[in-house]
Order: sequence, then C-alpha cells, then structure tokens
Amino acid sequence: MRTFDKIISDRGSKYAVSGAPCRDANEARRLIEGLKSARKFAKATHNSWGLIGEDGPVKNDDGESGAGMIILQQLEAAGLERHLVVVTRWYGGKHLGGDRFRHVRDAVTYYLEALNGPA
Repeated sequence: MRTFDKIISDRGSKYAVSGAPCRDANEARRLIEGLKSARKFAKATHNSWGLIGEDGPVKNDDGESGAGMIILQQLEAAGLERHLVVVTRWYGGKHLGGDRFRHVRDAVTYYLEALNGPA
C-alpha cells in the first residue's frame, strides 16, 4: 500500500491516507490488516475506507460516521474503480465537528492527486 502520513493536523488530530489496487471487500480487508500490522496504524482511532470493487461499492467507517461514504463519493467522481483508499485518523482529544468531513475529503484528494501525478 502507498501511504502518505502526517498530511493533515487539526486540534491534535492527525491524518494519513493510504491506498492500493484492490478487487473486492475480501482483498480490502487483507490490505487493511497489512496496513495495521504497523503498530502506528493499529493504534489509530479510525481507519475508514472505501472501494468500488468488482461487486460494487463497499465502505467501512470504522467508527468515523460518514467517512466511508465521503471516500466512495470521491472515488466515484474520479472514476477510480478497483482501488482501495483508507483515511486514517489519530484522535487528538478535541472534537472537530464538521471539519472532520473536510479533512477526509482533503486526504482523499491528496491521494488522488498523488496517484495521478502533477496536473
């Protein structure tokens, strides 16, 4: 998996984004297990993800309600299929309210731009 760490920091919360080619939900779970084999990611508060796979869209909020849907919406808008994107958050002790959704969007945008190279 390709990972970009420490891309967003807000009120103590820190974000990373990761992704890899992926066919379906079963492969996604294996990739996320691999990501979480790194202690840092295993200790994260949330590893939310989305994938438009062979069997259609699948997501997991991992406790960050709504995050998976935001990831899926961006994947659909970008036309990116068969590619897992995971947004990781380490909670910093202060609630972010609606800003957390902006951070998830920004993290996915960061990944998509890195994936596609400079415009």
